[in-house]
Amino acid sequence: MDNQNNFSENNSWESGIKFVEEKKPKRIIRYLSLILVVFFSGSIGGILGGYYVKNNYVTEGTGLINNQLNSNNSVPTADIPKTSISEVAEVVGPAVVGVTNYVDSWGFGSSWGGTTEGGTGSGIIFDAEGYIVTNYHVIEDAKKVTVTLPGGKKIDATIVGRDEAVDLAVLKVDGIKNLPVAKFGDSSKVRVGDTAIAIGNPLGEEFAGSVTSGIISALNREITMNGEANKYLQTDAAINSGNSGGALCNTAGEVIGINSIKVGSAEGIGFAIPINTAKPIIEELIEKGKVSRPYLGISYEFIDQYYSNKWDVPVGVGIRNVVKNSPAEQAGIKVEDIIVTFDGTEIKDESTLKNTLREHKVGDEVAAKIWREGKYSEVKIKLGDSANY
Repeated sequence: MDNQNNFSENNSWESGIKFVEEKKPKRIIRYLSLILVVFFSGSIGGILGGYYVKNNYVTEGTGLINNQLNSNNSVPTADIPKTSISEVAEVVGPAVVGVTNYVDSWGFGSSWGGTTEGGTGSGIIFDAEGYIVTNYHVIEDAKKVTVTLPGGKKIDATIVGRDEAVDLAVLKVDGIKNLPVAKFGDSSKVRVGDTAIAIGNPLGEEFAGSVTSGIISALNREITMNGEANKYLQTDAAINSGNSGGALCNTAGEVIGINSIKVGSAEGIGFAIPINTAKPIIEELIEKGKVSRPYLGISYEFIDQYYSNKWDVPVGVGIRNVVKNSPAEQAGIKVEDIIVTFDGTEIKDESTLKNTLREHKVGDEVAAKIWREGKYSEVKIKLGDSANY
């Protein structure tokens, strides 16, 4: 029993020693080998991966960032591509000037019989001889007008002619060479949705040369100002007080309109006189200093259907005054007559008479149907020249 126990103890001891000395080291070596393989594989992979990332991402990415940061230094400003709006601003901007209107000053604190600033606006140089177009309302009642050229130089201007009906005036400056000139375009080619670029001096000279952009919102928008109905280009390009008389341009750098009206405090609703409307008026103002238009010599108010029913009179224009020796007086028209038709056109609204009149020339003879004290009659009117009255 003891021998068996000893044998078992010896064998278990010996086998234990053998196991520890022979089997365990082999297992540790295997583990160590596996760890070393994984370590070296990871190290090599990390080195190779880092090299790849450095060459393919870090270097290229750093280069892109550096290029963006240094782009303004590496590329001359003159070579940077420009948008059409910036090009238009460069071409037309120098031809847009400031216009200051000086009126009589009779108020407290001013020199007796002197002048004071009455308002400011904008103008467009359209001829190298120094001709400038602006709005009539910009120089209305002016005793003196000055023009501020790009760069700030001020110079006195002469009023060549003015036309209240379409709100245009032509000025002229002398003694200035190499004036920048804006090119007039063709407003008949303008479409709704076209880009519109407004250049002028909103709120005065402090913001001289401001450029805003938008689109053409509508064509032939009829607006009545001071009793005169005219058709305008509507735009959402920002137009503010002081922009009046400035340029509305297309992307070709051509003036397609002369900025004129903003509706109250509404945003994005401004109006410009189409350049095709302005051209013949500008030419006539330069040639004659005034515009000749067919003239009747009356003042009136429109009688609509409501007052027609109320007063038991026909719809038409009720005569309130007849100018002495005017075409209307010579044709026998009197106060309280009602013009029902003019040149065969039925008077349906307050602008019908004026629009029909504009289709004629000075000297034309036009038939008009009138109502007087319950009876109708027809008269012939030989149209006069508005410039003579």
